Amino acid sequence: MILPIYTYGTRVLKAKAKPVKKVDAEVIKLIVDMFDTMHAASGIGLAANQVGKLQRVIVIDISDVENDKDAPVRDGIPVFKSHPPIALINPEVAASERAWSIEEGCLSIPGVRDVVERGEKITVRYKDTNFRDVELEADGLLARVILHEIDHLDGVLFLDHLAPEKRKEHKVELKKIQKGEIDVDYPVVTATAARVTSD
Repeated sequence: MILPIYTYGTRVLKAKAKPVKKVDAEVIKLIVDMFDTMHAASGIGLAANQVGKLQRVIVIDISDVENDKDAPVRDGIPVFKSHPPIALINPEVAASERAWSIEEGCLSIPGVRDVVERGEKITVRYKDTNFRDVELEADGLLARVILHEIDHLDGVLFLDHLAPEKRKEHKVELKKIQKGEIDVDYPVVTATAARVTSD
């Protein structure tokens, strides 16, 4: 099922998600719905906060990125290497190295992009869908998407990594997003709509 994505200004995006204690039918359904939602929005990563659920769950699918002829190359190796779709439950970064900067965007902040510095190579520990412990070494785009999505679970947006003057450059766009003045081809919950619903 395709879920609406919560956009900039909604409270859930600034809240910290709670650890998942066990994998049950509800968690599996959330993961399946998150993959459906992410694909419908042509995204490559999604955190549970973005669909209004405060659970430490993220999904990622960068399986098609190698087809991007404009992808950056570092030391002769494409940064956008493919990886099968993956769901991470209760992910934690155990190590991060080699900072690098690249432009990011976010389904919750449509139309806004900016350069963010993150670790290029990370080690992440998480539970898989069988609730087994997994340790994964990731680099390039996969590492970046994991870090971006874990930030969401902690109520952190990519904008929070920008210097104040850089954030000011997006002020007009962000106000429009908060008001719901956006043109996207996926369902959303805007800050204005969320306030009306909660009143």
